[in-house]
Amino acid sequence: MASVCNPSDFQGEYTFQLAGQTTISGESQAASSLGRITLDGNGGVTGYASAMFSGVLQGNPVTGTYEAKTDCTVTWQLQDDSGGYQHFSGVATPGAQSVRFKQTDPGGLKDGLMTKTATECQVTDLAKQYDVTFSGSTSAGEVSAQGEMTGDGNGNFKLTRKGNTNATDVTITIQPDCTVNLVIELPAEHGHATTEMNLQGVVTVGKQILAIQTDPGNMVAAKFTAR
Repeated sequence: MASVCNPSDFQGEYTFQLAGQTTISGESQAASSLGRITLDGNGGVTGYASAMFSGVLQGNPVTGTYEAKTDCTVTWQLQDDSGGYQHFSGVATPGAQSVRFKQTDPGGLKDGLMTKTATECQVTDLAKQYDVTFSGSTSAGEVSAQGEMTGDGNGNFKLTRKGNTNATDVTITIQPDCTVNLVIELPAEHGHATTEMNLQGVVTVGKQILAIQTDPGNMVAAKFTAR
C-alpha cells in the first residue's frame, strides 16, 4: 500500500545533510553539506546552509519555497545570498519526521537526509550513547569509520572507534538553536594514533546529530545515532 501524508505536517524546523560525489563543476568531486531550515507552513523557507566543496567551507543564509503532496513526495528550492539556486526532491515518512532526498540539479549530490529539529536545545538534551559513522574523503584519501560515543549526562563524552579500544575525549559546544560544534580526536583503526576533527552539526528531535567536518580539505559527513 502506498504511503499517505498530510502536507501540513511538513513544516517547522528541519536539519538536512548531503554527502557524496558531485559533477556540478564539470569534474567529479567529493562534497558535503549541512543546513538548518524553517518551513513556514505556507510554502516559504528560511535558514542557512554550509557546504564543503573543493576543500573550502562556504556558508550562506538561504531562502526559498517548498511543496508537499499527499503521496509523501516533497520538493523545494533554496536561494543563497549570491542569487544561486539549488533544487531538491524526496520522499517523507508519514508525519514528515524525516525525508530521504537528492539534489536534482545536474550533477547534484544524491545521498540526502532531512529530519525534524527541536527549536531549542541544551547539553542535557543529548543522549548518553551514540553509534557514530564517518564517511567521505580528505586530501589523504577516503574516510570510512564507525564507533561509539558515550557521555555522562553533563556534556562530557568519549569516543571509541571500532577496531580500537583507545577512548578519546570529545568536546561538544551546543547552542540554544540546537547547532553544535564538536572537536574529536579520532583514533586510528589500529593502534593509538589520533586525528583531530572539527565538526559542525545540528541536533534533531530524536537526539540524532547530523554533522560535517569543517577542517579545510575534508569532505566528511558524520551521523551520531542515539541508542
